[in-house]
Amino acid sequence: MPEIVITTLAARPEYLERMYEFADAWPAFMHNDPIGNAFMSQVPRHFPDQCIVATEDGELIAHGRSIPFVFPDEDRTDLPTGGWDRVLHWGFMDLRSGREPNVSSALEILIRPTHLGRGLSHEMLQAMRAAVKAKGHTALFAPVRPNGKTDAELPMTEYIKQVRDDGLPMDPWLRVHVKAGGTILQVAPRSMVIAGSLAEWREWTGLPFDKTGDVIVPKALVPVHVDVEHDHAVYVEPNVWIRHDL
Repeated sequence: MPEIVITTLAARPEYLERMYEFADAWPAFMHNDPIGNAFMSQVPRHFPDQCIVATEDGELIAHGRSIPFVFPDEDRTDLPTGGWDRVLHWGFMDLRSGREPNVSSALEILIRPTHLGRGLSHEMLQAMRAAVKAKGHTALFAPVRPNGKTDAELPMTEYIKQVRDDGLPMDPWLRVHVKAGGTILQVAPRSMVIAGSLAEWREWTGLPFDKTGDVIVPKALVPVHVDVEHDHAVYVEPNVWIRHDL
């Protein structure tokens, strides 16, 4: 059986241009977050020593990204309610300002669909923790998207209370983080904000979007808010802040 090799992108820069392989594992509407579209492609170029690649017989089977930032300071006394969007912005603000980061945030760990169920999520997270620790950072934060959440009407604050008999979270991704030593801190209520015209949402989802109100979209964690009169719909996704002390 071919060996799985997990390293930083800095160790194998030839995989830089392949960091968007199997990105279609995300729902189509998730590719329309303006903050993500502005910054995510720059993360591997600026922080390759904090991005992780896993290969099997030369094939890319998983990749992950994290970003360094300064926290806390006089202007950042708490983790942002803006979650994923905001920490991505903070990281590039600090880069442009020449500030010396002391912590990092995970942004993504994506497994090729054919390789799910093989424990790669645990190995990728451990590799990311090690890469961040090697930078001298004291913590790895993560605005986790609990994609096991299937009831869009259930508040995220209630969902994260669901645990198994062994006390671990019911959600698979939250469980991966907790088993790796992470601590669930709080919900980031507006971690990603995706807005579009009704025509755009129809294209992204194949749904009619013809009535004002909340619409349940497959793989969305919460309902999408629709305003037919003003021709727009907005998705405000909550994520869950987790801290890994290193």
